[in-house]
Order: sequence, then structure tokens, then C-alpha cells
Amino acid sequence: MDRFAAVERELRKAAPHLLLDVATAALRERWGVESVELRMADYGMTMLQVVSEAPLAEPVPVHGSPQGRAFGAQEPYVEPLPERGPVSVHLPVTVRGDRLGVLSGTVPRASCTPADLGGMQQICEALGHEILVAERDTDLYLLARRATRLTLAAEMQWQLLPGRSVTRPEFSMGAHLEPAYAIFGDNFDWSVSAHHLTLTVTNGMGKGMEAALLTNLVVNALRNARRAGLDLPGQASLADQAVYAQYRGALYASVLLLRFDLATGEVEAVDAGSPRMWRLRGRGVEPVGFDAQLPLGMFEETEYTAERLVVEPGDRLLIGSDGVYESVSKAGERYGERALARSLSGHRLLPPEQVPLAVLRDLRDYRSAAPLDDDALVVCLDWYGRRSSAHDQSE
Repeated sequence: MDRFAAVERELRKAAPHLLLDVATAALRERWGVESVELRMADYGMTMLQVVSEAPLAEPVPVHGSPQGRAFGAQEPYVEPLPERGPVSVHLPVTVRGDRLGVLSGTVPRASCTPADLGGMQQICEALGHEILVAERDTDLYLLARRATRLTLAAEMQWQLLPGRSVTRPEFSMGAHLEPAYAIFGDNFDWSVSAHHLTLTVTNGMGKGMEAALLTNLVVNALRNARRAGLDLPGQASLADQAVYAQYRGALYASVLLLRFDLATGEVEAVDAGSPRMWRLRGRGVEPVGFDAQLPLGMFEETEYTAERLVVEPGDRLLIGSDGVYESVSKAGERYGERALARSLSGHRLLPPEQVPLAVLRDLRDYRSAAPLDDDALVVCLDWYGRRSSAHDQSE
């Protein structure tokens, strides 16, 4: 434990571009690890790219590579090699459920016990924490996330996001945007306190910079209202006023706001537009309908009201933007009519972090490879619930 604490201290003191060197030194000293390499998942979540100021190694795919196997399963993966000699180990780099990438190295065979791999994983977690902090001061890790150049609008949108997945004892959640390198007005945001999870899914009007600027205003207005302690209708009203003051109704944004009570599973919802939700309970999939209220910024001083529902342990919720459920097949049927429910049911065994990408892959197949003509955003949340104190005391 003291040795691990020392590694954490060294990582905290290291310059942002030297974090991997510190982790490598610790892995080499304790387990004899050599040839250490850090790869970050790109924005499209399809490639793992080397972190280096002058990258020489080619990207490897998330699907079908040893590194991708560790990234997808979120557990160490030891490559099967000949009986003698060192082995290659791949370790996920993840922070509170947010999957960042994979650290790989060559390890003596004797250092591959479960206890050894667990110790290496601890260092990877500490490395991940420091990478997130270091991104305030360097572009090194952000550059490793892009397989191609981002549009300016996409750059602005990605900088707004809280992460791409998050895990707590009460829930796990993952989200994804397509097209990853040219997104426009779709966005998601979340915040977790001791008692509540607040989740917002936004679909802004327009294209390019126009949509990016609108969505930036909406997300930051909602954050400002939430941090001021306003309730959910109050958050929607404040953001509505901010958007209307800027655009006078010429542009507006559709938002679904959800606030989960972590202890009870009670949910407050304000439906201010187009993002929609489906629930997988047991083997049945059904849409969750709300009373549609006006999008934010359409008219001056719109008042909003909250609705309520309850989620149960084992429930899976999926939220999609109109770029998902309004997409049509060659036959003219909308994806949200039947195909989305089939996709959600078909991927029920996947963890929620992988569901958004799986649903979007199904959407591409549904469109017969036709390019998306709008943003497509999917958020998936698995609800576990919180064990009651009475139950804990009985044990």
C-alpha cells in the first residue's frame, strides 16, 4: 500500500507529458514490465491510438485486437503465447467508469498472477486520474483521441461533454455521438451528487457553428441553473430565457431533463422537445412517453412542469435524439417505430457503455450504409438501485 501511495505521489508531481514515464518506472521496478505503451480510444470509439509526441505505431482497432479486448471487457488481458518467455499484458485505463484507453507491456510470466495484475491495474487507474487532470495543461492526450481532424463545431461540442461513460454503485451509463468528427447540435451532460443524478440530453437546431454555439449556450445555462440550486423546471426556465434573449425565437433547442433520486429510483422529468426514451424491463421494451413541452428558447418566459416515474433495479433506459429514431430505411419506416426496440432487446447482455455504439451500428445497417443526415446521439443507463439501510442492518 505504501509503495502504491508513493507512485500516486510521483504521478501527481510529474509534468503532464511525463506521466507515462512515471507509470513505466513503477511497473518495471515492481513487476519487471518492459516495452510499455499507452493507447487512447479515439472519439469514434473505433481505434486505439498511441500517446506520443511523435507517434510511430499504427492505430489498432477496438474490435478484433488484443488491446481492444482489454478495453471492451474492462479487465486485464494476457495474450496467449508460447509456454516459455515473457507475455504481453493489456490493461484498461479507466476512471470511475469512463474508459480512456489501454496500457500494454511485456511482463515476465511469473508476474502474471491475479494479484500482480490487480496491482498493475491500480497503477493504471492512478495514471488515468492524472491524465484527466493533465488535459487542462497539455494537448498530448487529446491529440491521441482523434483519428482525423475535428471540425471546429465538433471540437466545441466534445469539450462540453462530462465523459463518455460513468459508473456508480446505483447505476452505470454510457453515451455516444455520431458522426464523431463533425457533430452539430446534439449533446449530453450529467452530474452526480450524494443523492441525485441529473442527466440532460440536448438536440439543438441548425448545422455547424450555429448549432455548436446554441448548444454551448444551452448546456452552460442548464449547468448554471443546476449549480444555483434550482429545481428541474427552474433549470429549464432559466435556460429557456437565456436562449430566447440571445435568439428571440429564431433558434431553439430540444432538451430532455431527468433527475434520479439515488436512494429511491424516483425520477423527475421535463420533456422540452425531441429526445425520447425507451425502457427495457425484463425482456420487454416500451417507449416512455412524457407530456411534450415547448423547446427551450422558442417563446419568452415559458413555464415548465415536471413529471414523475420510478425506475426499478434491473431497468435499462435508452435515450435517443431525432437523428436516431427519425432515421428511415429504404422502405420508409422510421428506426424508432420497431427497429430501435429490437436493437435494444438484442443487445441486452452488453454493458451499458457498449450499447450506444451497438445501437448506432444497427442504425447504419438499417439505413443500408446511407450516411447520416443529422447527428445521432444515444445514451444508455442501467439502474441498479441502492440497498436500503434496513436491509444492510439485517445482514
